[in-house]
Amino acid sequence: MTKKTISKVPDHVAVIMDGNGRWARQQSLSRLEGHKKGIEVARDIVKAAAKIGVSYLTLYAFSSENWRRDQQEVSGLMALLKYYLEHEMQDLHKENVRLRVIGERELLPTLILTLIEEMEELTKSNKGMTLQMAISYGSRSELIHATKAIAEKVRDHRLNPEDITEEVFEKHLYTSGIPDPDLLIRTSGEQRISNYLLWQLAYTELVFIEKFWPDFTSEDLMDAFLVYQNRERRFGTAA
Repeated sequence: MTKKTISKVPDHVAVIMDGNGRWARQQSLSRLEGHKKGIEVARDIVKAAAKIGVSYLTLYAFSSENWRRDQQEVSGLMALLKYYLEHEMQDLHKENVRLRVIGERELLPTLILTLIEEMEELTKSNKGMTLQMAISYGSRSELIHATKAIAEKVRDHRLNPEDITEEVFEKHLYTSGIPDPDLLIRTSGEQRISNYLLWQLAYTELVFIEKFWPDFTSEDLMDAFLVYQNRERRFGTAA
């Protein structure tokens, strides 16, 4: 673990784990091997974040757009997700980590959905870090989902239009009950947010890392925290 001093740990860290495929190509490996390495790194980063005191860690594990990839790759990703839920989450449960999954669950294979529900139930009383995994997730779909839910309540006279506030809207998001991210980290050098937590990232500090995700380490995580703690967060107020 790094000896660098982190004086201001972000409460909620969101991560776009990008670059598995390009890393694999550089290593003359299959894309699936890149994803396997990415899973190993995710495990280490979850443990490092929990150890340093992060309360919420949200990982962009599988986007709604990822369903369009080659079917063999999608099947491989689902197999890796199954392994993670069956094995890694058991270890994280022992470390008091709580699992929460956001996204369009109805699109997931039945077995994966069952495992998610089992692990959420198993870890629901854990008091350590909350690991929020975005699986089959797209922020535009999330916003439409929330809008439809609110519209149904208005239609059924359970909610008055004038009572719709930011707080009411947030309660209809997948992330309801979870504070907005303080810090977003994206690996691979890309500098965009790719349909990820569009509402929630309104005032989030963004840090872009040149490394591909399989090369990302706990040291890189600490470096991102150092950048974060030197930022002045004004939340839209004047300087």
